[in-house]
Amino acid sequence: QVQLVESGGGLVQAGGSLRLTCAASGRPFSSYSMGWFRQAPGKEREFVAAISWGGRNTYYADSVKGRFTISRDNAKNTASLQMNSLKREDTAVYYCAAPDMIYGAPSTEIQTYVYWGQGTQVTVSS
Repeated sequence: QVQLVESGGGLVQAGGSLRLTCAASGRPFSSYSMGWFRQAPGKEREFVAAISWGGRNTYYADSVKGRFTISRDNAKNTASLQMNSLKREDTAVYYCAAPDMIYGAPSTEIQTYVYWGQGTQVTVSS
């Protein structure tokens, strides 16, 4: 079992930055990859970024590449999403997620993830 809690969301002007953090507990954090997803009103939940269990490999949606950075600190059991140059279309509830498989490759597919946080709202104003 894995428990995930996001923090760091809020209201920011377009062009600004936010840093989201996901605190994990339960099974050893360094044994599984992590992902970030988001869901805007009226839209399906979509992949944002993923990172391997060791932190060496990262993946991004095209829409955030070059603006967002995913990272993790296995000593602190946290994963983070640094979001720069925010746009109005980044407005959504952001979720961190973990798969059931340990030591697996990070995935961009939502069905891979079985543990989810409660989400944190990010609102970008013009």
